[in-house]
Amino acid sequence: MRLFAPLIGRRARLRWLHLIIGGALLMPYFLVGTVLVSMAGGGAGLFSSVPAQLAAFACALPMVAVSGFFPLVRPLTAAAARALCGVPPALLADGPARTRQARVRTTAWFTLHLGLGGIVSGITLALTPFALAVAGLPFSAALRESWLAAGSGVLVEPWALALAPFAGLAMLVAMAAVAAGAGELLARRVPVLLGPTPEDRLAAAERRAADLAVRNRLARELHDSVGHALSAVTLQAGAARRVLDRDPEFVRRALTAIEETTRRTVGELDAVVGLLRRDEEAGSGEPGDADTAYGPGLDALDGLLAHCGVPVAYEREGDPGDPRVVVPVVSREAYRIVQEGLSNVLRHGGGSTPTARLLVAVRERELEIVMENPPGERPAVVRPGGGRGLRGIAERAALLGGRSEAGPYDGTDGTTWRLAVRLPLTGRPKERP
Repeated sequence: MRLFAPLIGRRARLRWLHLIIGGALLMPYFLVGTVLVSMAGGGAGLFSSVPAQLAAFACALPMVAVSGFFPLVRPLTAAAARALCGVPPALLADGPARTRQARVRTTAWFTLHLGLGGIVSGITLALTPFALAVAGLPFSAALRESWLAAGSGVLVEPWALALAPFAGLAMLVAMAAVAAGAGELLARRVPVLLGPTPEDRLAAAERRAADLAVRNRLARELHDSVGHALSAVTLQAGAARRVLDRDPEFVRRALTAIEETTRRTVGELDAVVGLLRRDEEAGSGEPGDADTAYGPGLDALDGLLAHCGVPVAYEREGDPGDPRVVVPVVSREAYRIVQEGLSNVLRHGGGSTPTARLLVAVRERELEIVMENPPGERPAVVRPGGGRGLRGIAERAALLGGRSEAGPYDGTDGTTWRLAVRLPLTGRPKERP
């Protein structure tokens, strides 16, 4: 059986089926070709005339080539080739053919597939019953009488009858060899004709970059929202534990703050988890299309500061919570930046109860955010293995065309840790002069 595997093995059978499908797809074009040949004067004995059939076949192929230029032909034929040709799926392109080069390759493949499929299908339909009839001559008197009536008396001679089964088997083997060769030819040409063009590779790279950007954004959202909540809850729980017996009122306030923080964070977590689905439905990677559909903005900043676990001296200039002044995407990103700044204070601020000073100011064209650990606190040096929050702040600012700075700052009252972020009020990168 291994000897005949290239002819009748599973791969060969699937490729044969692929060719038969091509022949079936060719039939409508072939029938139109027969009409054209009959109109040209070759209608008499069309289906018994080999030249007339070849002429109809020749008329069908140009129509097949024209059909191959439709964009959806490539994904359909590529799906069939993946399933039946036995080639690695990664070698074939996805999606419709949209460039001229891709369409030319697709129509060449479509024409080759249907042309070879029509030939192999015709051979299969015509030769199979003939070979079986020849092989059955020694065993059926009715077959021998039919051959005699047809005038093929030589085939009923004793020597011909002895060789008839071998002749019929040889015909079937030759037919299988032709089908296997045609299937191998298609399998070798499919990566060339249906493989990705340079434009397809570029589009795939862009899709991978977009997916990576979505994952990075999701990681940033989870880090900022959940990380801040965990830091705040840890600080409140630790402080409550230390004064549990001495100050029940403080413990009550700490538990209330923990409850509010966790409730708010669960809602934010639901929104963040839904970010990927919203992006897929929106079909856009612009920085504000899907992002503005959820999430708190600067109008919710008072609630964040009240339950963040850090005493904050909050100062604002202008009205940063007004969506007419600060567009929603900037307001939302600014909220996350403040949230991450507070998490940084909670994790790295000095003293048993860190404090912070926050300024949110609406300038003529920018929104300015400044957060400092006041004098007397240890500078918030990023711990080993950390730093994702500050990197996320820089990414948020850069995405909107802004800038950020973080590090020790020598002020009039001594050295502090200072985070300064400036975002354009439009939420879009500034044009370079």
